[in-house]
Amino acid sequence: MRICIFGAGAIGGWLGLELARAGQDVTMIARGPHLDAMQKNGVRLLIGDELRVAHPRCIEDPAEAGPQDYVIVTLKAPSLPLVADRLAPLFDDDTAVVTGVNGIPWWYFYRLDGPWENRRLESVDPGGRLWDAIGPERAIGCVVYPAAELSEPGVIRHIEGDRFILGEPDGRSSPRVSALSDALNEAGFTSRVRGNIRDDIWVKLWGNLCFNPISALTLATLDKVAGEAGTSGVCRRMMVEAQQVGEKLGARFRVGVDKRLAGGAAVGAHKTSMLQDLELGRPMEIDALVTAVQELGRLVDVATPTIDVVLALIQQRARSAGTY
Repeated sequence: MRICIFGAGAIGGWLGLELARAGQDVTMIARGPHLDAMQKNGVRLLIGDELRVAHPRCIEDPAEAGPQDYVIVTLKAPSLPLVADRLAPLFDDDTAVVTGVNGIPWWYFYRLDGPWENRRLESVDPGGRLWDAIGPERAIGCVVYPAAELSEPGVIRHIEGDRFILGEPDGRSSPRVSALSDALNEAGFTSRVRGNIRDDIWVKLWGNLCFNPISALTLATLDKVAGEAGTSGVCRRMMVEAQQVGEKLGARFRVGVDKRLAGGAAVGAHKTSMLQDLELGRPMEIDALVTAVQELGRLVDVATPTIDVVLALIQQRARSAGTY
């Protein structure tokens, strides 16, 4: 199985390392000091006190890789439209593309029964660039639950989790999604195929939608954002609005607001990814996590007043930081 990890940072590098250790033909696309370190020393993973090392092919130019069976894109959402045209050398007629990113995916309305089938989302795919360059028929949905970080170039530190949930946009159980899930399980991950991957997308987004921007605005860790009365109240209102939007689109929420809030608070004094990006001067995933929900709310005629206010604030915060 030919698998390319495009944007092989912490999560992507971990995926590539374990898949290579399991015998898959893995190519990693990266750049800079991280690429140099992987080419020189292999990809190194720290899980507790254990060090794992693999030596997959690590390159910068996708044209050197050739067509793949699967391309797993593990860049953050703001970077996706910028690399759309670079993916073409990795494709043949049957290549599947997995975009393991947070938030509403660019292919969301592909084969979604209803009046908005095949609609494109401007907030996450400006001008339909991803839709046209990749093609929604290649898309496999993915919800990434684990956390990992780059402790230094070429070295990944596992933080928690191992679940990667997959699903076809039309809900069918296809050979290609089953084969990829099997490969992930054989590599030591926990992977399941869902009949409606959008339900899983909404459950993860439900927390990210509010925890991330509020933490970046207040500089508070997750236990405070989700656990203290004032900010948890704002989170609750945002989540209720988002649930109304998601249910209008046919999504089912398998847990309640209280349980989702409690789960966030239980994580403890953790800095959300958006707060980390703000502190490091990197673009935050505002559009995939928040703007997209506002866009969907307007599409289905559901008011999102709390989401609108928080979105305006975090956009202004990002503009002030020069990253939006």
